[in-house]
Amino acid sequence: MVLADLRRTTLVQVIVRDNNVDQALKALKKKMQREGIFREMKLRKSYEKPSERKAREKAEAVRRARKLERKRLEREGF
Repeated sequence: MVLADLRRTTLVQVIVRDNNVDQALKALKKKMQREGIFREMKLRKSYEKPSERKAREKAEAVRRARKLERKRLEREGF
């Protein structure tokens, strides 16, 4: 079992104040987005072969590196 799978066991809670359910749902959605729960649900929806997982993670790393490089160049004014 991968250690990364065990990292998140926290509960996401929202307090409903003055029976304002819409505001509570909005806060819950924001917390779930921040915690990465929606992304996790999407990934766990179906089985992902280890080779596909490696390819996806590598592509994500390349995307992150390109984004960081773009931000660095933008910051330096090139």
